[in-house]
Amino acid sequence: MFRDAYNAGDPVGIEAMKYIKNGNLVSDDITNKVVRKRLEKEDAKSSFILDGYPRTVNQAVALDQMLDEMDTQLDAVINILSSHDVLFERMEHRRVCRDCGETYHLKFKPPTTPGVCDECGGELYQRQDDTHESVQNRLEIYETKTKPLLDYYEEKGILYHVNGMQAFDQVTEDIMMVLEDL
Repeated sequence: MFRDAYNAGDPVGIEAMKYIKNGNLVSDDITNKVVRKRLEKEDAKSSFILDGYPRTVNQAVALDQMLDEMDTQLDAVINILSSHDVLFERMEHRRVCRDCGETYHLKFKPPTTPGVCDECGGELYQRQDDTHESVQNRLEIYETKTKPLLDYYEEKGILYHVNGMQAFDQVTEDIMMVLEDL
């Protein structure tokens, strides 16, 4: 959502990208504005998946208020469990196409030709927030600001845990099983 808002020239997206490029959390106020704009779009009326939001209890409270105003609610919050070593490996080896946004992983889903997108032939690059320093900062922020969300959603009875130490396809399958059981 941040990148879409940034690429569209939305001032809120431009401000958000300043935080992201340094591996920091975007302020709750800016984040909530971006999320609200996205959730108000027609394609989010019947269902949506939020990835990486909310990241703080304040954002969760704001989301609850937004959803109440939209007469909807969250069905599930999925916590993907993984070690820091695996998170470092997965983020530091991620590459994204500058042109079409296709995502690759140098170890698990490498492009056919190094540095070139299989889909459109565009250049692959490492996002600033996937560097070692940014990942380290994000993990520290997770421990202090995001981890308390687990208790928040556990109390609401909508928190589910998935083993993120598995192959990507198995993680996806386990997430789908959670969602299908709702």
